[in-house]
Amino acid sequence: MQVSHGDYVISDDPARLDVAAIHAYLTRSYWAAGIPLETVARSLQGSLCIGIYAFDGAQVGLVRVVSDFATFAYFCDVYVLEAHRGRGLAHAAMQAALAHPKLQGQRRLSLITRDAHGLYAKCGFTPLSRPEGHMERITPGVYRKPEL
Repeated sequence: MQVSHGDYVISDDPARLDVAAIHAYLTRSYWAAGIPLETVARSLQGSLCIGIYAFDGAQVGLVRVVSDFATFAYFCDVYVLEAHRGRGLAHAAMQAALAHPKLQGQRRLSLITRDAHGLYAKCGFTPLSRPEGHMERITPGVYRKPEL
């Protein structure tokens, strides 16, 4: 799958993913601060990744989807580098992901966001209809190195 958006390309080709660039962003994100490079590499291998690329081929964004490709998909690690924001790239990449053949017919699509509710609402996401039915187990600081 590949679509154009202005001077950018949005693609699901795993060979195009720049693991180092993705790691550089994620390690400074609020949700994955300090994440090890090898963890990022492993997460990409087990996911459907929609990369966003500038005209020169540099990766400037990502939508990562964890799914069984039958019933459930979790959207995560969605970002666009600061210098490329304001061009509709996150929305275009989310739309490409939602239209991806592997993600059709899912019973539930899920995501978590601290500050991008408006973006996801435009893509059809809503607050939890039954939050009391959702549970989670969080491990704070999982990426922090233990002090010696």
